Amino acid sequence: MNGAGRVLSSLAGLVYALILAPIAIVVALAFSADNFILFPPSGYSLRWFRALGAHGPLLSALWLSVQIASVVTVLSLVIGVPAALALAKGRFSGRDALTNFFLAPLLLPTLITGLALLLFFTPLRLTATLPGLVLGHMTVTVPFVIRMMTTAFSTLPDDIEAAAATLGAEPWRVVRRVTLPLVTPGLIACACLCFLLSFDETVISLFLSGPRAATLPVEMVRYVEGRTDPLVAALSVVLIVATLIVVIIVERLVGIARAVGK
Repeated sequence: MNGAGRVLSSLAGLVYALILAPIAIVVALAFSADNFILFPPSGYSLRWFRALGAHGPLLSALWLSVQIASVVTVLSLVIGVPAALALAKGRFSGRDALTNFFLAPLLLPTLITGLALLLFFTPLRLTATLPGLVLGHMTVTVPFVIRMMTTAFSTLPDDIEAAAATLGAEPWRVVRRVTLPLVTPGLIACACLCFLLSFDETVISLFLSGPRAATLPVEMVRYVEGRTDPLVAALSVVLIVATLIVVIIVERLVGIARAVGK
């Protein structure tokens, strides 16, 4: 390895260390035996994991986030997959402009999106409601689905679909029996990542949530505003492990690179 290679490797190691250091601190705090956040902890215990299992508001918010993320994932796939198929396989004027229009929300800061949704939903009485939260999350997840599935559809060989059409299959039958099975890895990965994206959405949820409709990220923000114990650190470790399990399952089943069409 030459000198430039060593420098780049050192820089890469430094970047990884800076990224992983906060996670390591959170993990250490999750097993703390102290009554407040102190690093390094004076002792280690599982007390905060036991306390987490008995904390009603956080568990209720967790279940609400799971429900919202599940609905958002299903609706985003129902809307985004046909749109991505039309954009990837269709040949019509204005396709590029339509693609840019659909993907525009991905370019906006979620702070601006959340404020715009708040101003738009307030007259419609959708703030602090489950439909409002679902629609708010979909402003992020639907463009994500369209972007990811457009890439997956674009990598499919056209001759396979053309062969099916030549043999007499109707367009919908070609999509159902040929196109969708070929992009199944992308669908699985897209569904999992879409679920995580909705589950983790914080900024939009802060604008749209209310006392009776608070997602887990919002409830965590409220918790740390008034308390300084490591309970949220224990919850963070649980969420990190759950996210890693989902990513590993996707990688094992379909492969992340294959799922996104690379």
